[in-house]
Amino acid sequence: MSHYNFSKVTPAIENFAEKCISSHNIDPELYVKYDVKRGLRDLNGKGVLAGLTDISEVCSSKIVDGQSVPCDGKLFYRGIDVEELVDGFITENRFGFEEATYLLLFGSLPQKDELSELKKILGSFRTLPTTFVRDIIMKSPGNDMMNILARSVLTLYAYDDMPDDTSIPNVLRQCLELISLLPVMAVYAYHSYNYYKKGGSLIIHRPRPELSTAENILYTLRDDSKYTALEAKILDLALVLHAEHGGGNNSTFTTHVVSSSGTDTYSSVAASLGSLKGPKHGGANIKVVQMFDDLMANISDWTDENAIREYLIGLLEKRGFDKSGLIYGMGHAVYSISDPRARVLKKFVKDLSVEKGMEKEYELYKLVERLAPEVIGEKRKIYKGVSANVDFYSGLIYRMLGLPSELYTPIFAIARISGWSAHRIEELINANKIIRPAYKAVSERVPYIKMANR
Repeated sequence: MSHYNFSKVTPAIENFAEKCISSHNIDPELYVKYDVKRGLRDLNGKGVLAGLTDISEVCSSKIVDGQSVPCDGKLFYRGIDVEELVDGFITENRFGFEEATYLLLFGSLPQKDELSELKKILGSFRTLPTTFVRDIIMKSPGNDMMNILARSVLTLYAYDDMPDDTSIPNVLRQCLELISLLPVMAVYAYHSYNYYKKGGSLIIHRPRPELSTAENILYTLRDDSKYTALEAKILDLALVLHAEHGGGNNSTFTTHVVSSSGTDTYSSVAASLGSLKGPKHGGANIKVVQMFDDLMANISDWTDENAIREYLIGLLEKRGFDKSGLIYGMGHAVYSISDPRARVLKKFVKDLSVEKGMEKEYELYKLVERLAPEVIGEKRKIYKGVSANVDFYSGLIYRMLGLPSELYTPIFAIARISGWSAHRIEELINANKIIRPAYKAVSERVPYIKMANR
């Protein structure tokens, strides 16, 4: 297999980079002067209102005596409390991701026959086009599964007889196909990477249409296709909690922005995948696990609160781990007191830690969850509370499940595409106006100078 050899950064490029940096620097005071909401958020983390949605609600405050005060976070899918949704399908001992997908797409909880029909449709869509795995996934293996997913999604455009048809029935069909195929493509991409890049065995299992999305991930990923009921239940739970999170999160807002241009479904999903890949968004769960690996390697006694506190201080002071100054998994753009998704995961992760013999790791996570907000409050000026977010425990769950770290963010995408699909359809039905916010130009106007006079 021939590869294009990309050049390295040369001294000439380094020199140009310095010029590039100096020409793009904007005085931070100008953002204050012109009241720019950087990141489309104010100092309290409240987002600038850019649209309306009927799909989900992220709630982090309540009105008391006419004042907005922080409260335990709540997440609602189509007006239904996610914690009640989870309690419903867990109590009735069934998988919830397909039910949550129906709720997000169609606005109400499904009847038994409606849910059965959706599962049947999703199951029938789990087969990739002939030779797609060989020609698209296997022939160009890469080191990052999110990039392979984006490439694969864009390539599916060529297999669609009506790729540019943005009528709602056709977009719904495309979305349902992608909801079905994303888990298959992600797992196959990993197997290709494992074989070509890591020297592992190449094993390709066909997905089974009668299995749930969570079961199929474990079935197609593992060499022996075996998994326990608890493993499948907790992975399904993680998918439900990651399926949707309002219209303002970076990847879903990307869905709205790109969809508003009138482009095709494959381009919209590929753009959102690119957003989710970022370490400040979907890639954060990998950072949490890597941070804990570093912590466990540097501290022998995982119950030593003083040592762990010092480690966390070192993170904030950019002396430890990746020197980013961040404690990964702590804090959220909206939630302050608590993230409801983290609350739900925490209830189930203990049972999984017992099954996997990882109780010590679980207790360490609990300890860091308690100490980190205290350390952040002491060392940083914060405008709202800090609590563990969904990435804090999801990475631990994926590790307990034995999932390769290369699939952590793709699993987030496998879940979130249900929300992206709902938001794409919402944008196409309601907006009919391209999203184009304003940027104020702050550069001085200067005359053009001819080459001889420069």
